[in-house]
Amino acid sequence: MNDWLGLAGKTVLVTGFKNKKSVAWHIGKKLLEAGAHVIWTVRTPERQAELTKLTPQSRVYLCDVEQQASIDALAQSLHTDQVVLHGLVHSIAFANYRPMDDGTPRPFHATARQDFLQAIDISCFSLMALTHALQGRLADQASVITISISTTRMASENYGYMAPIKAALDSAVVFLAKSLAARGIRFNALCPGLLKTSASAGIPGYLESYLFAEQATLRKKALATEEVGDTALFLLSPRSSGLNAQSVVVDAGMSVNYFDRELVRRAVRPDPA
Repeated sequence: MNDWLGLAGKTVLVTGFKNKKSVAWHIGKKLLEAGAHVIWTVRTPERQAELTKLTPQSRVYLCDVEQQASIDALAQSLHTDQVVLHGLVHSIAFANYRPMDDGTPRPFHATARQDFLQAIDISCFSLMALTHALQGRLADQASVITISISTTRMASENYGYMAPIKAALDSAVVFLAKSLAARGIRFNALCPGLLKTSASAGIPGYLESYLFAEQATLRKKALATEEVGDTALFLLSPRSSGLNAQSVVVDAGMSVNYFDRELVRRAVRPDPA
């Protein structure tokens, strides 16, 4: 095996597996292909059983990041098992996109307090909580990555209040990198464009946005989750040692192409029905 990335034999903890469409699954699978030892955390026993069938060679721990006791129990289990982590993948996010009483999408200004606070707890604070609890298991020079989004500066109505939460996540990456800089532990956010995952399917109106994003890429082809996995491997590897406290955008050029000639033509001269 060509170990150019230097990941063979390294141990990486991957969080956030939901199913085989998950970003977490694609990253973990590629880590295994690169010769890394992958351990996983999932939230429920049912998901633990499913993932154990998919990767019988890997250890799968339970961890509900909404419960501090569960995070502490994970840290204790890793300590008991003498696990030393060379990498950590934080791929956890949740938003409750509850509609208005009349069934219409909820506007941003009507975001419910409990929904926002739950989402920031699960999607952002969990990275801080896991880092704090697992810092004794992280090797010096370890690499930690979290999954953000390509931009938090675009008011995508259907994505709504999750954009400010991802902005907080991006900022948390910077402060965590500073906090653990003395040990050389790196933190970076991987920021993909729109992906076809089961989690994204729960976002209202996502399909239309996904199809638009595909046409906005420079290549007119949607970003693949496998491509995000490839970039994650680079960020987890010693080959990316010069990258720290960064937001690395992977969007196939979408962010520079909103004034694409064909997209503009369709907007101002739509084809007749």
